[in-house]
Amino acid sequence: MAVRTAVIPAAGMGTRFLPATRATPKELLPIYDTPALQFVIDEAIAAGCDQVIVVTSRTKPSIENYVATASTDKVSVSVVYQDAPLGLGHAVGCARQAVGKDPFIVMLPDEIMGDASLTKQLVAQFEATGKSSIGLKRVAPAEVSSYGNVKVAGYSGGAESSVEILQVVEKPSSAEAVSDIVIIGRYVFAPTVFDKLDQVKPSANSEIQLTDALAMLAAERSLNGIVSDITRYDTGTPMGLLRAVIEIALQRKDIGAPLNAWLKEKFNK
Repeated sequence: MAVRTAVIPAAGMGTRFLPATRATPKELLPIYDTPALQFVIDEAIAAGCDQVIVVTSRTKPSIENYVATASTDKVSVSVVYQDAPLGLGHAVGCARQAVGKDPFIVMLPDEIMGDASLTKQLVAQFEATGKSSIGLKRVAPAEVSSYGNVKVAGYSGGAESSVEILQVVEKPSSAEAVSDIVIIGRYVFAPTVFDKLDQVKPSANSEIQLTDALAMLAAERSLNGIVSDITRYDTGTPMGLLRAVIEIALQRKDIGAPLNAWLKEKFNK
């Protein structure tokens, strides 16, 4: 079945960006002159989606206001609400009625990709196998504890490798890590993932973790992935956002050359 729907969880409060997020949600902080959220919407369109569902909080009316003007002749953009901060799995579950019985992409707005190639590959993998597929990346061993970690089969060692996922571990210690491969914020799900989320037991802080649902799928041999070396910007931290602003601006035709000249002048003194 073709994948035409994307879900973007955007209900987080952005406490790392205070005091800026008292006025502007982190998803609308600009990458030069474009809100971060728009990059993800554009990626969804490029991956073939004609429906985007943004999961937001009623305490962030700016998101709803932005979405109200985001639909085009290519895509319908709408919102649903997560009324309590109960984790990523809960946020995805809030989109259940809007998604219906169709497969869908989950795209984390804190991660801006260099292009839509990984998402397109995940969609193609899902459409070929019928199994949920997630984005993966190799990282330095010291970084594994910051991510969901996976044990895989069929990894060739090269970029853009399709793999079967055997085990999922959430933010393991160095001793508990099962590989140097971690989950990044692009997922393609069969709608049965909602049933798995219903089975997830809340964590100690009452959150429903998406990785617990992924672990169930892996245990049933129903989860694949693609290990990618795609350019990826982690805009969930101030330093990551700053890096994204500079590097993406440097690639633009309108500002790239003068920005590059200024940086050389600044740092060659």
